Amino acid sequence: MMEADIALALALGFTTGLRHALDPDHLVAVSTIVSEHKSITRSSLVGTFWGVGHTASLFAVGVVVIILRTSIPPGVAHWLEVPVGVMLIALGLNTTWRALRDRGVKLHTHVHSHDDGSPHSHIHIHHGEQHDHRHRMFKIGRRPFLVGLVHGVAGSAVITVFALVTLPSAALGLAYITVFGIGSIGGMLLMSAAISLPFAMTARRFTGINAGVRLAAGLFSISFGAWKLFLDVSA
Repeated sequence: MMEADIALALALGFTTGLRHALDPDHLVAVSTIVSEHKSITRSSLVGTFWGVGHTASLFAVGVVVIILRTSIPPGVAHWLEVPVGVMLIALGLNTTWRALRDRGVKLHTHVHSHDDGSPHSHIHIHHGEQHDHRHRMFKIGRRPFLVGLVHGVAGSAVITVFALVTLPSAALGLAYITVFGIGSIGGMLLMSAAISLPFAMTARRFTGINAGVRLAAGLFSISFGAWKLFLDVSA
């Protein structure tokens, strides 16, 4: 392969990585995590760690493809999308609950006794009181890194490395994955910063609007994940 062809292949890998970061399921997943941060800088780190996790798992799959000179069957790649749908629903539920909690909604159990003396419990939802409990926050990079790992082994990402079997050498294949990963990290860094704008701008002065935007992000993630699962299971 000529040097010009090698440079073209690597440039293609980088631009493909940039575009890959724009996949809807990637943006939806990252938006649920970004919604919890009030800083554009922290949100950018979320995108960066997502890209690192995505690149790590994709690199591992790519090494297997290069060594075995084979590809993953389309049927298997299809079912690898299922965990992504489950993850989107889980992220959406978490974001939705946090948004409701910050709007003053609390869910807890009341226990009382009936006339016969037997205890009975009810689950109540209260509104209008602030939640005072402090929860230990995860390190900023842990969750986006794990989310990126899941996306990296999903079908759409695995299909991306199918081209590796056509490259003339393992070294070039690994270089392709590397520049693809750099592109996806850069693309998600920029997109997470952009996505964070409405959350960061409303976090301090417009808390009611901020909670509403976060609630919308959570509900959309649940809906998108359910839709993705329906398509994957029914296809």
